[in-house]
Amino acid sequence: MKELKAYLLASTDQYQGHVDPNFIDLAKQFSRMQHARMDQGGAALCVYFQGQKVVDICIGKKSETQYWNNNTLSVCYSTGKGVLATLAHILVSQGLLEYDKPVAEYWPEFAQNGKSEITLAHILSHQSGLFDIRNVIQDASEMSDWYGMLDRIAQAKPRFGISEDAAYQPLTFGWLVGGVLEKATGRTLSSLMQQYLLQPLEIEKAYFGVPAQHLESVARPIPKVIQDKSNQVKPKKQNKKMSLLDRAMQWSGQNQQDFQDAMIPKGMKNFSFFSDKGLQAVIPAANGVFSAESLAKIYAMLAQKGEWQQQQLIRPDVFQRMSQIQYHHRDRIMPLPMHWRLGYHRILTLGKQAPTGFGHIGFNGSGAWCDPERQLSFAYTHNFSTASITGDYRLWGLTQETLRCADAVLKGRKGWF
Repeated sequence: MKELKAYLLASTDQYQGHVDPNFIDLAKQFSRMQHARMDQGGAALCVYFQGQKVVDICIGKKSETQYWNNNTLSVCYSTGKGVLATLAHILVSQGLLEYDKPVAEYWPEFAQNGKSEITLAHILSHQSGLFDIRNVIQDASEMSDWYGMLDRIAQAKPRFGISEDAAYQPLTFGWLVGGVLEKATGRTLSSLMQQYLLQPLEIEKAYFGVPAQHLESVARPIPKVIQDKSNQVKPKKQNKKMSLLDRAMQWSGQNQQDFQDAMIPKGMKNFSFFSDKGLQAVIPAANGVFSAESLAKIYAMLAQKGEWQQQQLIRPDVFQRMSQIQYHHRDRIMPLPMHWRLGYHRILTLGKQAPTGFGHIGFNGSGAWCDPERQLSFAYTHNFSTASITGDYRLWGLTQETLRCADAVLKGRKGWF
């Protein structure tokens, strides 16, 4: 009720940046959702429609002393999985690897413990059985060692047989996919990103492992403060409230041990994705750092079925394969059926349908997606201290309004469904 009141009373014009008149209602909603908590952090929103950038706005604080601007980068957690998957599809389009060839043919050490027949397609669709991180490493700090983690993944044993079940790979996904790409090409993940994804799209603000000289550009959570009885200001610990959907996961009957093994490495309290060490580490499933504009542009290319400014980054046959739903049932980890494609899931909204759309959300409520049918892409980033495996109401609400604004142009009415 408190958040609803804050939303209804919030200002609708606190954002900065560019907005096409057809998307002004989206900008107003963005302002309403962030205004009441501007002293707690900031956010950015970017939308491309029919190949043109129609929204590029931000609000609030990057730090206690600095405001968010166009150069601000944000830790986006699992939203980065969609970026990594996109790179994989480009490399498949280039003929550098194949979806259905066993990973062990590129990465011989990977064949250990019954993994000789696992393919890139199994990994991208979360059907490899390799979702367990808790029993693979002894301490979360080990995640910062890229090559050490590739060795651990090569030694890991699947929790179920190939395609016998499905389980979202919250942390292992990055080393699995990134490892295959490196082994298949003999190139570093960073160099592949630059050559095949970022340079063709003229993107600069996107990292798996932030260079030291760009750490200052990254927005980090702003600690809340409370007044104690002696009138001294003290930092307040962030209490991460569970969303209704996270509670629904508890009610759903899912195995909580599977969830813990997939999501929570041992010693996580001693490791922070927002520390300098955490930001500079290469942990593609969890610590991708992007601007909203860079994410929206990547998905704008996908919204046009792999083409961007007369460049065909993803072949039509590859696009058809990667965007096809692999199964409709709920996997072991996520509380909802996610309709997994190869590296992406369905768009989560408040009613609007986007059956051809896909993207990826992050644990902090960031998210990016595209809808090829509408030629629409979206990205939302922030540095607020929130956590939800399915995104919070802001992400769902902004997604809904983005689709409604596009439909007002395409169909002459916004509609709710």
